[in-house]
Parts: sequence; structure tokens; C-alpha cells
Amino acid sequence: MTELFLEDSYLQECEATILSIDENKIVLDQTVFYPTGGGQEHDTGFLVQNGQTFDVVNVKKEQGQVVHYLKDAKGLVEGEVKAKIDWERRYQLMKHHSLLHVMASVFHRKYGSLCTGNQIHPEKARIDLTEISSLSQEEIAAAIEQTNEEIKANHVISTRVLPREEAENISGAIKTVVNLIPPFVKEIRLVKIGEIDEQACGGTHVKETSELQGVVLDKVKSKGKGITRLEVHTAGPLV
Repeated sequence: MTELFLEDSYLQECEATILSIDENKIVLDQTVFYPTGGGQEHDTGFLVQNGQTFDVVNVKKEQGQVVHYLKDAKGLVEGEVKAKIDWERRYQLMKHHSLLHVMASVFHRKYGSLCTGNQIHPEKARIDLTEISSLSQEEIAAAIEQTNEEIKANHVISTRVLPREEAENISGAIKTVVNLIPPFVKEIRLVKIGEIDEQACGGTHVKETSELQGVVLDKVKSKGKGITRLEVHTAGPLV
């Protein structure tokens, strides 16, 4: 299966061939739908065939394949189909995912923080960071303001794919992340933000940081064991 969202996060639809139908579970030969993974929520949208629309309500990666869960697959048959995502939802997910990368780079540079977990939703996101549990509210606010400065700097966001051995030889936080990826994964997709950050990531991102418009800090919460959770959302409105 070709995962088109890895090649172009802005691609909203594609022509595809249905390879299998198992009740409400559909597998295509290629797809624009992002499956839940890496903390990022799945896309929603619909499939269109012979003038009939079928709602896609969930998307998962199962045994190496992207599986589309339909609300009702009655009437759908194997063959040609158009797949189209809910773009407004996707774009908000892209913005929040890119936002967390910028934040993580700022906190890593200032305090040596590493991300231990994250969740990315259309309307908000959260990130769990080490090394900041002793910071004051003012210090965290200063790091958030620095994040906003990096966003305003309008860094270009790009991707590349490297052999695992080469990615493992890159120094810094990126190596820590790569080491957490299962050994059977031999090629690593990297997401780079200007010259401030590069991380292993399979998610969808915006093209440049100015699209984020800014970050708003909603809540700071201790998760214990030296881990602090920051809950945030982008300053920009819904598209």
C-alpha cells in the first residue's frame, strides 16, 4: 500500500483501488488517510463510488496495512474508488503536530528536555517533557514565548528518509528517538524544521512554521518521575 500522506501532507484526495472489504473494514492500494499513530489522531472523511458516499470514521494501521473503518459499507464493491479526507480536521492535526516539534526543540535546547509522550488532536495537543519539573511559571512562560519567536521566524519544514544506520549516527535527541523505533524498521523518515530541529516522525506537518500563527499554553501538569505535561493549542483559528 502506498501511503500518500507521507509524500504530501496537503494532498486531500486520491483515486484508489479497493483491495479488500471485510464487513466495514476497507483496504486500498493507496490512501491519503492518516492512521492513528505517533500520538496523532486518525483522519476522517469519505470514499466515493458510483455516486454513493461512504463515511470513513476511523483509520488504523493493522499488520502493515492502513485499514479504513466505514460507518456503513453496504453497497461498496471491490474496484475503483475516490478517497477524500476531512481537510479542516487534517490541517488542524498538522498544525498541532508541527507545533509540538517546535516546542520540543526549544525545551531541549534550553533545558535538555526529551519528549516522553504526546497526544495530537484537532483542537489541542499535549506534550510530556523531562527536565522542567523545577521550573517556575515565569520560566515556562519564557520558553513558550521563545517558541512563538521560532514560529514567527518562519522555518521551512521538510522531510527525508534515511537508512536506519545513517539515522542512528546523527547526534543529539534524534538518536534517542530512533533507538525507540522497532528494529525491523530499516528506513527512518525524518522531519526537519529549519536548522532548529530534526526528529524521526511518521506524522503529517505544515510546510512552514508561520502557518502555526503561535502557541497558547493552556495548562501545566506534573506527571511524576520528573515529567511535566504541557497542554497547548495553536493561536490561529480553524481553517
